[in-house]
Amino acid sequence: AKPAATVRAVQEELGKPLALIADLQGPKLRIGELDVPRILVRDEEITVVGEAHAANGELPVMPAVISEVLRPGHDILIDDGHVRLAVEDVEHGRARCRVIVGGEVKTHKGVNLPGVPLPIPSLTKKDLDDLTFALKLHVDYIALSFVRAAADVRDLQAIIRQQGSPARVIAKIEKAEALEALDEVIAESDGIMVARGDLGVEIGAAPVPLLQKRIILQCLAQGKPVITATQM
Repeated sequence: AKPAATVRAVQEELGKPLALIADLQGPKLRIGELDVPRILVRDEEITVVGEAHAANGELPVMPAVISEVLRPGHDILIDDGHVRLAVEDVEHGRARCRVIVGGEVKTHKGVNLPGVPLPIPSLTKKDLDDLTFALKLHVDYIALSFVRAAADVRDLQAIIRQQGSPARVIAKIEKAEALEALDEVIAESDGIMVARGDLGVEIGAAPVPLLQKRIILQCLAQGKPVITATQM
């Protein structure tokens, strides 16, 4: 709350409008609690499992829904793709994987499953708590991570209005599903963010520059502000 108060004080002092954006985490998979960082070595076998069911030596991922969606042939990317696993077999909610690109894995690092739809609500319990906190700070914008459909934006807008806030919604484009529904997502949103980091992990880095230009042009065509974010 203190940084927000500082920004508002500076705004008052300078007489210039400053916009505060609160960034919700969204439906992101993450590495669960590890006692110490794990070093994974190429060609090593590792078992990936939902955090609540992880045993010694297994790699926990939260939320546990990961055990429902993994299939042989899927790729698991950790820490923006610095570590890559290939799923070889899935049994009883445990995915036996081979390390394709090794490296260090730490608690709470991000996990991506390119091309795999996740049955996770667009607003998690943590997001709803964070949203309430952000609206109490009177932020100007709420950025929604991992938008997959226009309905995700509408749901967030409805909750914001229920809480009596005039905050606007910025949809972050970082999932393949959002690209497939891009026109509808832009139409529903008050602004768009091209979130190149996770987008590049989800669809590969090569297509991102052209997609970035396409998204910007579509936003301009609909009269919506657009932000290009995350170094590549």
